[in-house]
Amino acid sequence: MEQVKEKASSCWLVDRNNISALFSDNALHINAILFPETASPVLDNLKKEFSAFSPTTAEKGKSLLFSLDSDGRRAGSFTLRHDEDVIEVSASEMTGLLYGWFELMKRLQLKDFSCGTYLSDSPAITIRMLNHWDNMDGTIERGYAGRSLFFTENRFIGDHEKTGRYARLLASAGINALTINNVNVHQVETRLITQEYRQALIELCDLFRGWGIQLFLSVNYASPIELGDLTTADPLDAQVKAWWRHCFDALYRDIPDFGGVVVKADSEHRPGPFTYHRTHADGANMLGEALAPHGGLVFWRCFVYNCQQDWRDRQTDRARAAYEHFAPLDGQFRENVILQIKNGPMDFQVREPVSPLLGAMPATNQVLELQITQEYTGQQIDLFWLVPQWKTILAFDTRLSSGPSTIEDLVCGRANAMPHAGVTAVVNTGDDRFWTGHVLAQANLYGYGRLLWNPAIEAGVLAREWSQLTFGTDAEVTRTVSEMLLSSGQVYEDYTAPLGVGWMVNPHHHYGPNIDGYEYDVWGTYHYADRNGLGVDRTLESGTGYVALYAPENCQLYNDLQRCPDELLLFFHFLRYDHRLKNGKSVIQHIYDTHFSGVEAVEGFIQRWQKLATLIPSDIHRNVAERLEKQKKNASEWRDRINTYFYRKSGIDDNKGRKIYK
Repeated sequence: MEQVKEKASSCWLVDRNNISALFSDNALHINAILFPETASPVLDNLKKEFSAFSPTTAEKGKSLLFSLDSDGRRAGSFTLRHDEDVIEVSASEMTGLLYGWFELMKRLQLKDFSCGTYLSDSPAITIRMLNHWDNMDGTIERGYAGRSLFFTENRFIGDHEKTGRYARLLASAGINALTINNVNVHQVETRLITQEYRQALIELCDLFRGWGIQLFLSVNYASPIELGDLTTADPLDAQVKAWWRHCFDALYRDIPDFGGVVVKADSEHRPGPFTYHRTHADGANMLGEALAPHGGLVFWRCFVYNCQQDWRDRQTDRARAAYEHFAPLDGQFRENVILQIKNGPMDFQVREPVSPLLGAMPATNQVLELQITQEYTGQQIDLFWLVPQWKTILAFDTRLSSGPSTIEDLVCGRANAMPHAGVTAVVNTGDDRFWTGHVLAQANLYGYGRLLWNPAIEAGVLAREWSQLTFGTDAEVTRTVSEMLLSSGQVYEDYTAPLGVGWMVNPHHHYGPNIDGYEYDVWGTYHYADRNGLGVDRTLESGTGYVALYAPENCQLYNDLQRCPDELLLFFHFLRYDHRLKNGKSVIQHIYDTHFSGVEAVEGFIQRWQKLATLIPSDIHRNVAERLEKQKKNASEWRDRINTYFYRKSGIDDNKGRKIYK
């Protein structure tokens, strides 16, 4: 039985010191490695991949050739060719060679690169971005894997050894853009755009540039005020415009290929153009105008809503907010402004419908925003593999046009003629030894990158691929890990908030059950449970009318109680406890059954993982085993609180007579 490699920090990627062994294990004897005769920081890193490589002395060896061609393919594209005398990686530019090398490494790990292989590949999605929510004091907002990889004690971390390994890891998953600081830009972080931190920023950009990754900063919209220069941040004020031009001119003199900025404005008490009775287009375009001469981009987040809602008001609907703020502005944004739109209308819930804003602005650049860090999905304690959820989102058909109209079409740039499209996500990494806290949460980071490269890849294929790259090719390990990953999202959903209603978590930190934790708060996150039923009425006839924000076909689907998918019923409808779902169960019995079965499934995870104890290094096995025990405790608490709460509300017994604390 095959043992897993000892260095967990390498994740799915072979350590440079083991490159020679990787070729030998595939009976490939490399006697020469040939590179293009040009200068490039990416090429420098590609050469370093072979710093510990030992060429063969065998009589019949092959050469490994990296070559540049002039095919003019999409950036990142590559071709692999394996003949009798040569293995060739070819591309039109350096990042393509880098991605081709990582693909070759992956195939060698999987024993899937025989002589005669010829393949070409290219990324389906152009913008493949990660957002770090790191603060300069070293903390990470919604971070569950240690402290920041970039900052400590309000300064940049000077030692780039681990950061360099991180950049290599991200490049191997196809990531090409990265924001290094929190979208909630605090006082110290506001100064990141000044000369005070410029040299450290230059060094970090140099490091990531060598891996084909462009860096961005989250900026404070009120920087002209908070840095002490002006008394206003009005986007139409000439002095404000000049301030930002001067700021970006200086930044790009030092870093000519800097990516641009990410902005959270007029959201959750962050400053923005609303202060000056201006629109989001006014605010974003002001920054876009200042960045345009340098080719910089503005990612403008659409997470804007009233966070001071009165719980007594059942007509104000937070789910409507992003659409109503932004959809009327379609066509008013500059070409270098990109709207960053969360996958759902609320906030990265376990289950919510796709945001109606996605695809609703055909004359505006849009990227889909996901969350890899598990804020509402177990916080890297509970197992939750997000790839199946993401594939469901990408497959959603907005039906907003007669042409390509899925979310995949949108992020691949097929849905409209705008110059920019893609996906970004809040990342789940930190300085933890395993990068992601929970070892199996590495699969979310890897899966995100692979899915952006090829959205058509099946979740099952991806689960097995990650398991084999990370733990080796033992059949029992592969089967157990991949099956746990594939079922984990449904298991978590089963023991948490039912049928798409969402939330029911402890306020602020968002881990563990608190059914009424947000029910009488200001955040607009209600379930409205009473003695008769629960759910939010968002229908046309009697509710908030939210369904009308979708294309007519989807509006009718969600509005119709009989046709609305069961998994979203309580998001769109208030239902009586005795309402029958499509499987014949009542709502209340569904709640009881899923919360009992969810805990049982976690117990099954524990048993299955224990059987791998002799097949996986002890530190890795212990990391997962400890978290599964914590997950069982959390799942049990969810089960008992949810079932007790709804029994006391409804007075309806579980028809299977199981233990409920009445």
